[in-house]
Amino acid sequence: MPGAGQPVEVRDFAEPNLEPESALLEVALSEVCGTDVHLLHSRLAGVPYPIIPGHVSVGRLAKIRGNLRDIEGLPLSEGDAVTFLDVHRTCHACWYCLVGKASTRCPKRKVYGITYGLEDGLTGGWATHIHLKQGVHCIRLGAASFERFMAGGCALPTSLHATDLAEIRIGDTVLVLGSGPVGLSAVALARMSGALRVLCIGGPANRLTAAHAIGASDTLDFTTMDPDARAKWVRDRTVGRGADVTIEATGAPGAVTDALRATRDAGRVVVVGQYTDHGDVALNPHLDLNKKHLEVRGCWGSDFSHFYRGVQVMADPDRAAPWSAIAPERFGLGDANEALAAVAEGSVIKAFIEPGRADA
Repeated sequence: MPGAGQPVEVRDFAEPNLEPESALLEVALSEVCGTDVHLLHSRLAGVPYPIIPGHVSVGRLAKIRGNLRDIEGLPLSEGDAVTFLDVHRTCHACWYCLVGKASTRCPKRKVYGITYGLEDGLTGGWATHIHLKQGVHCIRLGAASFERFMAGGCALPTSLHATDLAEIRIGDTVLVLGSGPVGLSAVALARMSGALRVLCIGGPANRLTAAHAIGASDTLDFTTMDPDARAKWVRDRTVGRGADVTIEATGAPGAVTDALRATRDAGRVVVVGQYTDHGDVALNPHLDLNKKHLEVRGCWGSDFSHFYRGVQVMADPDRAAPWSAIAPERFGLGDANEALAAVAEGSVIKAFIEPGRADA
């Protein structure tokens, strides 16, 4: 991706020289997600264009220099199927890491495919190989195939983080705003966490069909009603009170106000969809927040624990079953621009770059 608004290009690069305790990963699949669309349109700060996109990927370790071990302390070998935490260089020494217990806010963190640029080497998944630098955390896929884990992809650890913050209780009614990959994973995880019912408001129709298949009790196309009618739709399904917990996963600022108004008094709202700055939104602090005695939590990204737990979930056939409702589409390296367009317009739910795939 040479720059904001510029078409993605295919280029050749030399194989990197591996430093001690580093590796070369042969990429099997790399995700094309909403973040990549934001990168194309320069909606994220601090991106060092040109970059190689692709922040969540899977593949096999092709070369290892030195000793690499997983989180259990077991050695990794060439040929092992792995994914890796795309966040690198978290310092574990600053105030946010040690006191705030919020490693996603570490000022030294770098992210493969986003804040690592071309000058940093092969640091994105839309490539045949990735340079896993010293200190990158690899996670064995185990029984999770490439396809099964990537059905959750980057949305799965993000949704795990949001679900943790939501503190869903057995018997809760959960409202998920948004039916993209994060919203769909939130639906599945809410059910897994004990929600009795999960309502989903989103669109377009293909994503709402997937939401039903993945575990939503009822769905609503957000384009068919205005915000007041959507809030009434939720109240009509919750004895007039509103959802116990709402997870906002849309990226539209107005959805945050919708979340506040569709949640019951003394309920909880988790905002995970506002990853980029799409502007301000109006709300009434008295009526929408204070008088309702709401608890509102912001959720930014994910850490190693969410990635690790996501792999464990997808390695269990029963737990992973809901994500089989997500039908991904694969694109070759030369079709990356078509993949970006498909994700941007919502015509696909999941898109993968498969470096070994012949271009269309």
